[in-house]
Amino acid sequence: MSESSCSIGKLERIIRALAGTFVTVSLALGYWVSPWWFLFTLFVGLNLLQSAFTRWCLAEEIVKKLGIAGESTKQKTKI
Repeated sequence: MSESSCSIGKLERIIRALAGTFVTVSLALGYWVSPWWFLFTLFVGLNLLQSAFTRWCLAEEIVKKLGIAGESTKQKTKI
């Protein structure tokens, strides 16, 4: 698929990368450091699930406030 046919916004890519990083790191920490880290994996998964239903994501709010996603995403999210 080309980039334009499967394009997602910059903010969505950042959130997906952040969630993927959190899951991967927490699984590694759970395996090598302590099984308690698997609770963080569960937390990330539950947040992804609730954001699918509520269309609200805490990580999205944090990324916006930090200004990482840029100005264009701030304008697109206002309805």
